[in-house]
Amino acid sequence: MNAVVSPSTATDTRPALKFITCGSVDDGKSTLIGRLLVDSKAVLQDHLAGVQRQGETDLALLTDGLSAEREQGITIDVAYRYFNTETRKFIIGDAPGHEQYTRNMVTAASAADAAVVLVDATKLDWQDAGLKLLVQTRRHSLLLKLLRVPSIVFAVNKLDAVADSALAFAHISAALTAFATEAGITVTATVPVSALKGWNVVDAAADAAWCGYNGPTLLDILEHLPVTAADTALPFAFPVQWVEKPGAPTLPAARGSLPPEGADAPWGGPAAHLSSSSDTSQGRRVFWGRVATGGVMPGQQLKVMPSGQTATVAQVLDHARNPKAVQAGHSAGIVLDREVDVSRGDWLLAADGEGAALEASREIRATVAWMDDETLVAGRVYWALHGHRWVKAKVKRIVHKLDINTLAEEDATQLEPNAIGHIELTLQEPLVTLPFAQSRALGSLVLVDTASHRTSGAVLVN
Repeated sequence: MNAVVSPSTATDTRPALKFITCGSVDDGKSTLIGRLLVDSKAVLQDHLAGVQRQGETDLALLTDGLSAEREQGITIDVAYRYFNTETRKFIIGDAPGHEQYTRNMVTAASAADAAVVLVDATKLDWQDAGLKLLVQTRRHSLLLKLLRVPSIVFAVNKLDAVADSALAFAHISAALTAFATEAGITVTATVPVSALKGWNVVDAAADAAWCGYNGPTLLDILEHLPVTAADTALPFAFPVQWVEKPGAPTLPAARGSLPPEGADAPWGGPAAHLSSSSDTSQGRRVFWGRVATGGVMPGQQLKVMPSGQTATVAQVLDHARNPKAVQAGHSAGIVLDREVDVSRGDWLLAADGEGAALEASREIRATVAWMDDETLVAGRVYWALHGHRWVKAKVKRIVHKLDINTLAEEDATQLEPNAIGHIELTLQEPLVTLPFAQSRALGSLVLVDTASHRTSGAVLVN
């Protein structure tokens, strides 16, 4: 299946596209990213010189940066790289292909706008019209569906190494289409590539009809994929990350910078937005963070969680400290009309009178991707991180374990490392959550072991 790509617009001001590469072991994920970086001129010459092996460039080493990865020739952790073209910026996550590191792939996919699933043609019986896909290809594709990654692209790699590339691509793309239809996966495009030679990655193959494909290259497809839309239609929710006190250094100074000699106001912006000690018309602190859902503007009624106090927004500052209404996905500083008890980890929410209010609960039903080496059993207590707030969470019940190859539900009393299942959590304090399908920010939590402080599980609220 070929992608339908709209014509390129003029100057592109869209935010960066976050995408990951995934698939089975040695499908060429790291090499593909290396090819994207090299052919888009995003790699410096001295960096290229450092990944030469026997006179040739080893593209995989551009992302496999850990010493253990280079020693073993495998990807262990998610490696992020950044590059841009004339029309767009990209953030790439190179996810491991080994089943042992499925948790790393889940972590990267939970925040991705798109995913490129690589399929190695040389590992399949490409001459068979009814060929079977690799287990890890199916597993990663199903996990992308579970994590609701908006755009999925199949890239059939190493077609330069088979005797009949056109027949191989026809059979493999048909198998992928049949699998996606059966699993209910929406596929944006299927494209034949050779990451090693660079065909159909950034530049089209030398043979315009290679593999019988005449559609766009992989980069062309990526340049036109949509970024996950901000949750502006939902009620306002704002996790407080930092509290700026009157007379305290502003953000740049808090990072170690010194104010100019003789300066009256803290360096990094005027302090005129803060009230003097004698002015009681508004609060004197600024609450900084990133708007999770909805939007905020002066005059809006807010409720503080968990205290339940209410207040009115007196001022809203954008990331440059300019007075401005701010929408979801952007950083903001909020000044309230009076002093209320607000600290890091608290949430500012739309009050009941401001449209549909968000409700807090101590009971959560969720899907968990278990990352700890210690098995998850009912009754265990963990720290749960939601936004910037930490609360104790007890595993009330393990409802189901998911067959990671089919997503079928199975009865279970425990979850092993890298397993995925449905659980029920009881929280020590109520949290305001939404289903992950509605909001990534409000619908995701992280479980942390109370003793070892290891990240134990990624939680998606159902």
